[in-house]
Amino acid sequence: MLLTVEPIGTGRMRRGPAVGELFIDGEWTPAAAGGRREVVNPYDASVVTGVDEADASDVDRAVRAARRAFVEEDWANAPSRRRADLLLRVRDLLLRDREDIARTETLDTGKTLTESRIDVEDVANAFRYFAELAGKDGGRVVDVGPDVLSRVVYQPVGVCALIAPWNYPLLQASWKVAPALAAGNTFVLKPSETTPLTTIAMIRLIEEAGAPPGVANLVLGSGATVGAALTAHPDVDLVSFTGGLNTGRAIMASASEGPRNIALELGGKNPNIVFADADFDAAVDYALDAAFLHSGQVCSAGSRLLVEDSLHDRSSRRTPAAPGRSGSATAWRRARRAVRSAPPSTARRSSGTSPSAARRAPGSSPAASGPTTRR
Repeated sequence: MLLTVEPIGTGRMRRGPAVGELFIDGEWTPAAAGGRREVVNPYDASVVTGVDEADASDVDRAVRAARRAFVEEDWANAPSRRRADLLLRVRDLLLRDREDIARTETLDTGKTLTESRIDVEDVANAFRYFAELAGKDGGRVVDVGPDVLSRVVYQPVGVCALIAPWNYPLLQASWKVAPALAAGNTFVLKPSETTPLTTIAMIRLIEEAGAPPGVANLVLGSGATVGAALTAHPDVDLVSFTGGLNTGRAIMASASEGPRNIALELGGKNPNIVFADADFDAAVDYALDAAFLHSGQVCSAGSRLLVEDSLHDRSSRRTPAAPGRSGSATAWRRARRAVRSAPPSTARRSSGTSPSAARRAPGSSPAASGPTTRR
């Protein structure tokens, strides 16, 4: 029997029949069509649990719930102090459950437990930051002369479709959810289908913190089915998406028919540039860390190294290349020592196993074939 995540965000696992993991209009509910998906531990390819797999009808229910809450719950006009207090309660609950959530994030993504703990702290800080921002006056007065008051004010946009990636599932979701709530919006959140567990835990904490029914909604499933239905829904006012370029293009095309607001973060790979007058040893160390942090699954990872001509031979001896390409074998062994791959629950360094690695072979290390990227 598959494992299921214990309710109230504890991160513990229990055996027994699965409960609904979709959160729609304040209720945990199974998928309407009964769809299920296995969540796989990327380190050893074992099945961690099973979760519900939504379809377009579930998306429609979630969006309608978010629209109702935006209008009828009057969340948009709720005092800023009320919204800030909700975010602060979520922050406190995240800190309460941080160890369980961190361990669940490691099971979900394959990243090291050390990094997962840092992520949970960052998520808690994000909720605190936007709680403080919610109480500040974001408008401004425009000087248009005497006897006239011209003031710029900002209003909630409405129903937000939030789609987060798999490499930092909890952190990226928090960067979307916290500002949406702080500004008075309602939302439907879809995490990556490969890493949904800590997002489920976060939504449970938002529920526990007292979010009104319909303000926060969660649907699970693939981008092709659930993501497409969500971004094309006529009642969605804003789409925030972090992921690949091709999907971003499709979202832009869909949004133009709305029309609706869009916010897209579409990956990007970045070079490290080293000049002859740089501290060479420090530059090499930073370049390795930039390339292999979180197995290279970072949108700002340093996937290329551009060096001044006079440093070329020296840098080739000190930095690795993928097997079969130019580069020093000694340098590759040095990189493997500097960024160690190990079971995520015990690794102390910065390279765990990525979700994409689990699709190759149980226990395989992405560091053995160079950094890979899907963002």
